[in-house]
Amino acid sequence: MTVFQHAHRHPVAVLVRHGLLPMELGLVHQLFGSARSPAGEPLYEVVTCALAPGEVRTDADFPVLVGHGPEALAEARTVIVPASHEDETLEQDGLPAPLAAALARIRLPGTRIASICTGAFVLAAAGLLDNRPATTHWKSADRFRARYPAARLDPDVLYTDDGDVLTSAGEAAGIDLCLHMIRCDHGAAVAGGVARSTVVPPHREGGQAQYIRRPVVAPRLSSTSAARAWALEHLGRPLTLRELAARESMSVRTFSRRFREEAGTTPARWLTQRRIERARQLLEETDLPVDRVAVDAGFGTGASLRQHLQASLGVSPSAYRSTFRGPQSAADDGGTGGPAVGADARNG
Repeated sequence: MTVFQHAHRHPVAVLVRHGLLPMELGLVHQLFGSARSPAGEPLYEVVTCALAPGEVRTDADFPVLVGHGPEALAEARTVIVPASHEDETLEQDGLPAPLAAALARIRLPGTRIASICTGAFVLAAAGLLDNRPATTHWKSADRFRARYPAARLDPDVLYTDDGDVLTSAGEAAGIDLCLHMIRCDHGAAVAGGVARSTVVPPHREGGQAQYIRRPVVAPRLSSTSAARAWALEHLGRPLTLRELAARESMSVRTFSRRFREEAGTTPARWLTQRRIERARQLLEETDLPVDRVAVDAGFGTGASLRQHLQASLGVSPSAYRSTFRGPQSAADDGGTGGPAVGADARNG
């Protein structure tokens, strides 16, 4: 008997273990469960599974009753492994036989696997992160590095994406990772709709810092938020660091330091990412030629847009538009396009 009941929806299995953090389970269901097609149809089917059906302890004062065992992993096209407070035991004792047997059910290659927080310890113990980029909660980074030196750990980022294996930092970064996967599968418009319905930021770049030393600016200190808001309204024009700093009456040096403290990234990187987001939106939602998209998004020329989109997503503008809006001519892209993006395209 099949676990997933809707053949036209992308099947997502969440593998939970004793010591589960309930928020991490809930956010997966909420975000993927909110994704809708333009016609309003659900795009994903999410099921929770455990090493054996039954009651799973959490770190709160209530358990979770799970109806599915590891058989769900064999049918899923995306598997998500949230954290457990028992990951410390995993670190000391290695991968328990029941967990190893459960992970062996996952169809590889062909299934996308992602972890939230210290769920990365499970992926690493299974050898899935050997010679691959990874992250985990910054508090666990030293233990992770010592236990799994073969993984290319970056403790400073929100999430990593190596195609079919993805990892994220603490609980809130799991939101960013889920939105990123939805965006890869179905485009910025669908991911933006999920973000709006759940009232979360539509996109935080994976390379953004996990830990911002001054996340809330004290009233007596000047903020860079006004400059960021102004920049978003003027993405189509050239913007200089000096100009942004002047809007906050700061020196360039002070503005740059304060910006990184508040946004977790540099002004230049933040601005480029916002322009990429704008270009994606225009490619998905309009029929504007690529050169016009480039101008409106602030890249100036189609060649510049192609360079940035290729660096960020690994595709050309025409390939991106074709993936998320149906087949289009590649003539306006000045090239032959590129590979389709997203897990649905990768996994068939």
